[in-house]
Amino acid sequence: MSAVDMQVQVPVSRDGNASSRIAAGIRDAIAHGDYPPGARLRQEEIAERFGASRVPVREALRALEAEGLVTLVANAGAWVSRLTLSECEEVYQTRERLEPLLLRYSAPRLEPADLDRLEALATAMTATDDVGEFLRLDREFHMLSYSRADTLMLGDLVERLWNTTQPYRRAYTMLADADIRRIMHDEHHLMVVALRDGDVEGAERTIEGHIRRTRRLLSRHPEVFSPGG
Repeated sequence: MSAVDMQVQVPVSRDGNASSRIAAGIRDAIAHGDYPPGARLRQEEIAERFGASRVPVREALRALEAEGLVTLVANAGAWVSRLTLSECEEVYQTRERLEPLLLRYSAPRLEPADLDRLEALATAMTATDDVGEFLRLDREFHMLSYSRADTLMLGDLVERLWNTTQPYRRAYTMLADADIRRIMHDEHHLMVVALRDGDVEGAERTIEGHIRRTRRLLSRHPEVFSPGG
């Protein structure tokens, strides 16, 4: 089903939140593969889809550009951001260094309820075969694991890097065979065990390997980064 065919209606909010609601809808569509990397985002089509004027659509696209999800070209239009293979490798290598550090800041502050939720998310990911649902749970899992970090820039930077690679995480999930999926699920559970035990270094090593495995698999599939890939 194409993004244009999707019948998602987000009414304009009287409290002025129309642009944020439109941005959320586009963000979800990108995450679910309805807007693939390089897809043209036409303001008139988006406005019709969400039952809004073009003003909040433009605001939403600017917000998504700031997040790294959308590329705006003056007097030309908007597209879902696309990475080359080398760009994606660089982003993932950056994530390999930064996310363990962010986890180190967050881990000592995680509360028992956070750890219980992480364990529930890890279990739910193991149980689902739906790619979109897995990606939603996976993002919640990792963002929650970082959520207690008190940083000035690092948290926002990591979230932007996540947004930039979101479509390629979907490709990775679809490329992963049964063995890789098993390792992926095991790593989520290992992270929870390490965090419960206060083994921050163990959790850091697990997330670093988790990210590296994604990068290495994607590097073996350059077709993912070609137009229409």
